[in-house]
Amino acid sequence: MGGGQLGRMLTEAAIKLGFKVVVVDPSQNCPAAQAGAQQIVGGLYDAAVLKQLAEAVDYLTVEIEHLDTAVLENLAAGGKAVNPAPQTIALIQDKLNQKQFLKQSAVPVADFAEITDAASAEQILQNFGGKMLIKTRFGAYDGRGNAVVSSSDELQMVLKNFQSQPLYAEKFVPFKKELAVMIARDQAGTILTYPVTETIHERNICLETLTPAEIGAETALLAKRAASTVAQHLVGAGVFGIEMFLTADNQILVNEIAPRVHNSGHYTIEACRTSQFEQHIRAITGLPLGPVDMIVPAAVMINILGEREGPAELTGLEEASQDPHTTIHIYGKASTKIDRKMGHITATGDTLAEARERAQKARAAISI
Repeated sequence: MGGGQLGRMLTEAAIKLGFKVVVVDPSQNCPAAQAGAQQIVGGLYDAAVLKQLAEAVDYLTVEIEHLDTAVLENLAAGGKAVNPAPQTIALIQDKLNQKQFLKQSAVPVADFAEITDAASAEQILQNFGGKMLIKTRFGAYDGRGNAVVSSSDELQMVLKNFQSQPLYAEKFVPFKKELAVMIARDQAGTILTYPVTETIHERNICLETLTPAEIGAETALLAKRAASTVAQHLVGAGVFGIEMFLTADNQILVNEIAPRVHNSGHYTIEACRTSQFEQHIRAITGLPLGPVDMIVPAAVMINILGEREGPAELTGLEEASQDPHTTIHIYGKASTKIDRKMGHITATGDTLAEARERAQKARAAISI
């Protein structure tokens, strides 16, 4: 369900394993279709289209969590293999419920509270020391649906902008680094953790990932343990992205769960023995999980984000592809938009500095 860039890379991995792929996506000739998937053109909230997909396949999975989980629950109840489980996807769709789930599972998270009206928001701001994040409970991604608030005036403006959307607040946490761990879980509940990655964001959008993260062994162990705890409490098989903060006092706080392959795991295609995409296909189809260790000392991934509005016009690919340690992934989207994910670059090296220099050089050559 979904045929964007994640669907494209899942398709590529599945075909190599001998599977045929069918995707539902509203855009004609979506990225997954370009990679060899059969496409059903339709929306992810269209029950008839999702049922049509289910009738055409043996295994159902998602590349995006914004869809009708009630339909998935009905399909699963009828015997269709749906992974991750519909209740896991539904849980993660509601970010407030997700935070409550994490807290109940003894996973460390920032303080949070539900916003019920303007008065409650004002009280929460005071309780959280005068600075907090307001988040929409549903539908947010890539920085959309989030706002930092540090005064009553800002609070009133943000509440007005979000209008009647269900909201909650999180206490603002000063952090040293943002981290992520990709987790694989098979149908028997076996869990494997990929290396800890540092993610670098601007405008709440991931720009780069650095793997392995430059953190101490004890901190890396804390991050992997937190990710494993999350995975133990989720239902269903697949690959999950666990995003975290490393605080000033070296504590790990889990920020969000992605019930699917994730941007912070793209480096695994070139840098790990089993990519997150192959791993996800293995997990949902009952194949044994593959090894997750890195096959290079260091890897840096840089997203290729749109810088204008209009038709995509790729230039600089030949120049960017000169280095044998650098791989360019272009997603095949017909139009570009500011900050839209149009592709990514992964460079490997003996050190993060070497890999980063290679990735940045390739990024500077590309325009799309």
